[in-house]
Formats: sequence, C-alpha cells, structure tokens
Amino acid sequence: MKENTESHRKGLGKKETNLLSVLSRENKPIFTANDAKSILKTTPYIILHALKRKKWILTLKNGLYAIVPLDIGIKGAESFIVHDFIVASYLAEPYYIGFWTALNYHGLSDQIPMAVFISTTRPKKPLKMLNTEFIFIQVSPGRFFGLETIEIDNREIIISDKEKTIVDCLDHPEHSGGIEEVAKAIYYSHEELDFRKIKEYGLKTGNITIFKRLGYILESTGLFEKYKTAYDGLKMTEGYPPLEKFGTRKGAYNEKWKLLVNLEINRDRWKY
Repeated sequence: MKENTESHRKGLGKKETNLLSVLSRENKPIFTANDAKSILKTTPYIILHALKRKKWILTLKNGLYAIVPLDIGIKGAESFIVHDFIVASYLAEPYYIGFWTALNYHGLSDQIPMAVFISTTRPKKPLKMLNTEFIFIQVSPGRFFGLETIEIDNREIIISDKEKTIVDCLDHPEHSGGIEEVAKAIYYSHEELDFRKIKEYGLKTGNITIFKRLGYILESTGLFEKYKTAYDGLKMTEGYPPLEKFGTRKGAYNEKWKLLVNLEINRDRWKY
C-alpha cells in the first residue's frame, strides 16, 4: 500500500536550514518568534509558516514553537510529543511546577491532575496547548523557596520539593485536588516527609491555617502523636478558616485547631 506522502515532512530550504541549525547550536529546542527574528534578521513568519507546513516545527502557542527532532521520523510534527513540564518552563518567569502537579510527580498522589499547575509572581490567564491546560497560580516572590531542579529531555525544570508541595497544598487545597487528596498524600506518605522541614516552610509561608489543617489531618488519621513535636511553640490563632476551601461553609467548629470542619477526614474510606 502506497504511503500518503502529504503526511511526511518535506525538505528544507537554505533559510529554514540555517534557522534550525543556529537554534540547535544555541540549544533552543523550544524557541520564540523573536528568537527566529534575531537569527534571520528579518520578519520570520513566512519561514516559520513553511517549517510548520513541512512538519519541522510544532506550534505550542502563538509565538512559541518546538523543533521536531530528526529521530521522530518522516511524519515529523504529527508524531511529536513535548513533555508538559518542558512547555510549562517556557510559559512564565520566574516559575515553579507546584500544587497538584508536584503532588503527583513526587508520588504523593495517584490522581493525575487534568492540568499543569505553575506558580509564578504575576497574574496570568490559563492556557490550553497540545491538549493540556496550564493553570498559573500567583504567589509572592517570598514563596519561592523549597524548590528543586529536575531534568527532562535535557531541560532543567524547577519544581517544589515534597515538603514545599505539602505546605502549598495545605495553603491552597483548591489547587491540589481538594483537602481530602492532600490528607491522603500526608497519611500514605508520612514516613517519606520531613515534618521539621514542613514546619520551617509553613512558618516561612506565614499562614497559620497551614498548621490548623495539618494538625486536624494528623489527628484524624492517627498520626498526631508521632509528629506532635512539629507543633512545639506553635499557637493556633483566632478565626476559623474552612478545612476545605471550595466546600460548603456549613460544618462543626473545632476549638482545638480553630478550624471550620466542613469535610470529614476518615481514613477508613480510603482503604481499597
């Protein structure tokens, strides 16, 4: 059966070859229209359109492109998949991958989030690219700590470490699959977590609600006695924030943790 050659990528012209060669030498597998303009010394859109038509580049969003590697084969962009974290690393500056996405990456949650959560310092509307939604969470510059660097396809990616992920998720469970998902992560992975570091990060974040939610979760899952030293010197402030941020405001007021318990945490429900 004869293959449809229309689905194959085509040969390159001189300017197209030059652009891809320079981008490769500069180690820019993902590049912007401005990158192309600085190399071509002219408006790049005719060349970019040709490269896209010939399946040598993939449009990630308006003005952002990925070079399709040679080893992908003759179908080019049709067969090329860019890792979501690599795309995310080009969408904001500064940034780190966090919340539910980091919870899943670290193996603290077996639920795969429907979006990639990106912490950054400026408000930014969600983006949909390559069938993935990217959600931007605005945080203050002072929240950029507890981070680590991982490598994916030779690209360094910044992500919150396990303890910072837990702290962020306790602070904003609405970006983390809900407080029950966070509670499961803590319960099933507590031996992997450094609670001294969680305390340090929580204090640095400056939101005592983190400790209110954590204390209630530890007590509800039978873990508080094991980790109660993390609460030495801490005092729960007045005010009753909700346990579940996007839940109902109806519930019981817990005096010990100064918390509105609007969702039951019951580990027996989690048994398979």
